[in-house]
Amino acid sequence: MKLLLTRRWFTEQSTIGTLDVDGAFVCHTLEDRVRRDDPITVADEGQKVAGTTAIPAGRYRVILTVSDRAAKGSLWSPRSDHKLPLLLDVHGFEGIRIHSGNTDRNTEGCILVGRGRAVDAITDSRVALTTLIETIEAGIAAGDCEIEIVDTGGLTA
Repeated sequence: MKLLLTRRWFTEQSTIGTLDVDGAFVCHTLEDRVRRDDPITVADEGQKVAGTTAIPAGRYRVILTVSDRAAKGSLWSPRSDHKLPLLLDVHGFEGIRIHSGNTDRNTEGCILVGRGRAVDAITDSRVALTTLIETIEAGIAAGDCEIEIVDTGGLTA
């Protein structure tokens, strides 16, 4: 299964995109801002801002694992086992998950999903996450799940 996150709208606070699964639109995404003037794909770790920088565009394998933060109640999971999607091998970042939230204050470097969007915000996040986790779980059961993240030319919201 292939997830495609296309970053479409860029502001000083956040990056909003769309998420397709095997070519079909599923939901909107919200990430921290992309810092094009401070490349985060290079080895110099001093160029990213922890918790406020979007991860590098690229391809990442996605798995479902128990989130310690969800198990402790500081992050929401629709599952009783507290599993959330986790992106593997993200250069310069650890623990990048797909989870619920509405603004850049909720991201901490992760990817948020939602049904609706506004400037620097998404809505109906828990509904979108519940559906997406079921889809990802089916993809993993069928063999594999990966996400490709691409930047567009950069419209401002």
